[in-house]
This record gives sequence, C-alpha cells and structure tokens, in this order.
Amino acid sequence: MPGSPRIAVVGSAVTDLVTFTDVFPRPGETLFGKSFDLGFGGKGANQAVASRLCGAEVLMVAKVGDDLFGQATINNFASFGIDTTHVHIVEGAPTGVAPIFVEPNGQNRIIVVKGANDCLKPADVDAAAVELARVDAIIMQFEIPLETIYHALRFARAHNILCIVNPAPAVPANLANLAGADYFIPNETEAEQLTGLPVRTEAEAATCAAALLSKGFRRVVITMGARGSLLADATGHTPVPPFPVSATDTTGAGDAFIGSLAVFLAEGMSEQRALARASLYAALSTTRIGTQKSFPQRADFETEWARRSIGQSR
Repeated sequence: MPGSPRIAVVGSAVTDLVTFTDVFPRPGETLFGKSFDLGFGGKGANQAVASRLCGAEVLMVAKVGDDLFGQATINNFASFGIDTTHVHIVEGAPTGVAPIFVEPNGQNRIIVVKGANDCLKPADVDAAAVELARVDAIIMQFEIPLETIYHALRFARAHNILCIVNPAPAVPANLANLAGADYFIPNETEAEQLTGLPVRTEAEAATCAAALLSKGFRRVVITMGARGSLLADATGHTPVPPFPVSATDTTGAGDAFIGSLAVFLAEGMSEQRALARASLYAALSTTRIGTQKSFPQRADFETEWARRSIGQSR
C-alpha cells in the first residue's frame, strides 16, 4: 500500500473466549449460557487489526505462548497482512486468554490472563528499533509490562513519532513516565481508577481530564461508550458526540476507536475530524458480535460516514 500510514502496535495478543448469557451466576451457581464464540483478541492485537482494516501498514511487536493458540494468533495477524516479524513464541508460556461475558444489552465483563504478554520486554522494543523508527505512530496498552511501555514511549519521543497510550486495563502506574504520550486515552472506568474522580457526566469527565493534564499529559481523550468521548488539552475541553447504533456486543469498541484514530491522525486529518470518524468506526463495531471480526473495512466505513456525517467536519 504505497503512501499508506505506517502504524506499530507494541502490545498484547489474547484469545477471546466469549459467552453470551441472560444473567450472571451467583456464587456456587451453574447456569446455561445462550451461545459461545472463540476469536482472536487482546487490546494490542485488536488495535492493530483496526488500523490495518482502516488502510495502514501495521507492524506488531508482541509475544505469544507455545500452546495451540500461539501459532494460530500469528497466522491470524498474517491473514490481515500485519507484519509479524516481531511476534515471537515464548517456550513454556501460555498465550494470553480473555474469558468475556456479554449481557443481552451488549455490555461486557472481561477477565484477562496475560500469559506470554508479560514476557514482552524493553529488549523486544530494541530488537524492532529499525522498523519502529520508520512508522508514523506507535500504539500501546496496559496488557504488557509497564517497563516496556515506558521504554517504547521514550523511543517514540526520541524519534518524534506520534504516540498513543491506552491505559487499559487500568493498573497503578507512574503517570510521569507516560506524560510524553501525544494522546492518553482511558475510558471512563480507567480514568476514574487513575484519578479517583467520578466520570458520570461531561462536566465530571472534564474535571477528571484536567486532573490528568495536571500530571503533564499533552492531550487526554476519555471515551464514554454510548455517550461519546471528551478531548481535553491546555486550551480546554471539547465533547466528541456519539453516533447512535443498535449495539449487539461492545467488546473491542475502545480498541476500534484507538486503532482507527491512529490511522486518521497519521493521514493528516484534523484532530476533530479524526476523533469524529473514530467515534463512528467504534460505534459500527458494536453492531456485530466479536472483536476483530466486528471491525468494518475502510470502504464500508466510508460509505457509512458519508451517510451519517452531515454537520460533521468532512
């Protein structure tokens, strides 16, 4: 794809085990679920696939286990045309897994077992340095060791590469070591956990974002699901309206937002236009079951954008 943006994801690869159920069991109770779906996921892998489907050349830096999910994960990346040169199998480690439980309204609950993802180290970033130095944007999440995130962020800053950090799932971190990110993008739950402040309304989101900006971040985007998102920087805050859809499964919507946003920004779109388009891309992903397989192709997205974007910055 000559002229396509080049995106690198330093992050996680996980096998999703998705159960659809009407109710959740009480302690000691066994219930029958409605259906089950197995797919490829992990926040890093999902963001890589979203970027690829939006038209970018994508490099994945990750670790998988030497079990039946490991090589299958690498094959899945390759099926999308994602560069797997720096996706390595760790002997004796399991591939990460994520049991996901989905309610009838599309809301989900997730438990991540990181497995081989915990083996992704700063040395792996250094091993990919030649390829990383040529990308337009680097994306990271919190399903890999924090030391690796800090190291990759320093690399991005040293090479003047756009860097997006998604603190998901939220864990205690040295925010000063993350403040060099161009975009810090938590969802409302993660923002609350990182700051101790509620994010139930736009005003509360703005206050929470301001608290993160006070830690040295350049731009903070708090995603709030069906309520849209909020961008905050030194000049103030701006809401990003949602695109209403009939959600079936919200799993991976945040990853769809971040992976597509990286591409739109790398293509040179204005910040507001890129955020609006990412908002629609994420919304469309919730209308189908699964994570990566729910992400729309770029052509399909553009058709929907043309239909829905009246009044948006085109």
